Amino acid sequence: MTTQNTIYRIAFLNQNKVYEIYAKYVASDLEMYGFIEIGDIIFNSSSGILVDPGEEKLKTEFAGVKRTFVPMHNIFRIDEVDKEGIAKITEPNLSTSNVHQFPPR
Repeated sequence: MTTQNTIYRIAFLNQNKVYEIYAKYVASDLEMYGFIEIGDIIFNSSSGILVDPGEEKLKTEFAGVKRTFVPMHNIFRIDEVDKEGIAKITEPNLSTSNVHQFPPR
C-alpha cells in the first residue's frame, strides 16, 4: 500500500481526543483483523526555537514505538500528503460534529 517516499496524515480518536499524526507506512493489518497498522511515525524535525507542546506530548507518547495498531472504527481519515506537518492532539467539537463514539453513551 505504501511506497518509499509516500507520507500519510492519519486522524483518529484516542481517549476522547483527536490525534493527527504523520507516517510513512499505513496498512490494513491482516494478523489483527479490524485494526489499521501505522509505522514509521514522522515528527517535524525543524530546529526552530518554538516548541509545540502538543507535538512534544505525541513524541513522548510514541517514543520507541516501531508501529502502532489503531482500531478501524477510531480512524476519521487517512490522507496521502506531499510533506509532513505538525502532529497534534485536539479536542473534538461534538456540538457541531456528526461523528460519535459507538455505542452512544
